[in-house]
Amino acid sequence: MPKGMFVDTSICTGCKACQVACKEWNALPHEPGHFRFDPVEKRPVAVNFTGDSYDNTGAMSATDWRRVRFIEQFSEDRSRGRWLFSSDSCKHCNDAGCLNACPTGAIVRTGLGNVFIRQDVCIGCKYCIPSCPYGVISLSETTGTVHKCTLCNDRIHNGLGTACAKACPTGSISFGEIAELRSAADKRLAQLKSLGHADANIYGYKEAGGLNVFYLFMDRPQVYGQTEAVVVPQRRLPVSSAVTIAGALALGGAALVSFRERGSRETDEEVER
Repeated sequence: MPKGMFVDTSICTGCKACQVACKEWNALPHEPGHFRFDPVEKRPVAVNFTGDSYDNTGAMSATDWRRVRFIEQFSEDRSRGRWLFSSDSCKHCNDAGCLNACPTGAIVRTGLGNVFIRQDVCIGCKYCIPSCPYGVISLSETTGTVHKCTLCNDRIHNGLGTACAKACPTGSISFGEIAELRSAADKRLAQLKSLGHADANIYGYKEAGGLNVFYLFMDRPQVYGQTEAVVVPQRRLPVSSAVTIAGALALGGAALVSFRERGSRETDEEVER
């Protein structure tokens, strides 16, 4: 049975315990661009102050596989407002653009449904990067290969849940079988709707063939930085190929007619002479 995660953003507190757990379990170093070495203090000093609320991650990278998004929604006079939080990562799409685009077979889907990059096979061609509609894959300058969340591939194949779900203190991130997670998500959505949260919605049931990491949002997906019209590039290939082939055949036919007409004219000219 496929495994995945349900992220209930309505109870996320933005504590970033999931980010820390991801870093620790996967032994991910700090993002080089986020620090500079201070010659006086003789240690790395953080310089990646984005100015975007408390989000000092800014984006996912080869060493930042998880990002807690902070969204402020306040009136101009700050008299009314709310915070929205969301722990974001690879969605492990059922129709994974990265897997479709990989020319070497380095990106695979395991028997548990997670999309995994085999580092010993990856050649760093970067075809997968623009093919991901969520921008979660990055090239490591250190290894020369691409990296992203593995859904804790080693843990889940040994009967453990994901490190981020294990560390979450509020239960915002749940790991388990997709069918059971969807049932829990539907019940939670119905509960929130009954309490008057009309904008609450589930994101991930249909996008990219269905996401194995899906979300309950309290506002439109776009507010959380998620695209509302996901297009997996490879879905366009049959149509694009058909158009290209048709165009090539039309051009070839036109050229053939042109050559035949030219040959006919040259023959007529020789006869006249």
